[in-house]
Amino acid sequence: MFGFHSFAPFLPGISNKAEFGGLWHLLHIQCYLGTVLCLLCLISTSRKLQNGDKVLFGLISSEPSTSLIMFIQVRNGHIKRITDNDIQSLVLEIEGTNVSTTYITCPADPKKTLGIKLPFLVMIIKNLKKYFTFEVQVLDDKNVRRRFRASNYQSTTRVKPFICTMPMRLDDGWNQIQFNLADFTRRAYGTNYIETLRVQIHANCRIRRVYFSDRLYSEDELPAEFKLYLPVQNKAKQ
Repeated sequence: MFGFHSFAPFLPGISNKAEFGGLWHLLHIQCYLGTVLCLLCLISTSRKLQNGDKVLFGLISSEPSTSLIMFIQVRNGHIKRITDNDIQSLVLEIEGTNVSTTYITCPADPKKTLGIKLPFLVMIIKNLKKYFTFEVQVLDDKNVRRRFRASNYQSTTRVKPFICTMPMRLDDGWNQIQFNLADFTRRAYGTNYIETLRVQIHANCRIRRVYFSDRLYSEDELPAEFKLYLPVQNKAKQ
């Protein structure tokens, strides 16, 4: 039976415990119950949670977003919105013969940074059974920029002064990639995470969501679009 699978990149000494959460707000909107920044949301709508906080979806939609502009690089491949048959939802497909030349990155301007201080990065990604990699650049309390790169074609973890590369295992179908940036920064470099500067996602994958959260929340608090099950499965259970 089709389903989502949880995954966390492996680094020696770091727990792969599922970590996700959210009250989803575009840009840096704060609320008392928490904060979540949605980088990549593929539907254009506004909705309210039970507590009345508005959840804004944007970036690849008609919702305005002036500070989170995404740069797209395509060479011998494509990046396009399609409807995924398994989840019957719009997703972003990134495919290319060379993972290094087909990717999306945010922000687009190399001189600018995201400035996101939320420590949990969550990506809902479909495994296309091809080479796939993504990279996150962070700033630590030593004012050093560190990069974390996860790839499904690498077999060992390597920690260098400015980049940590690690293997990534994905199950068939849809996966939830959970990245505790504060924990990774502390264990890899012995420093404290300050903020995320840049996110870059390469071929080959399909993306449903990319977001940051401030802490962990129960699944009951998640909007349906962020849960790791299919609506059709829920209806069948009912």
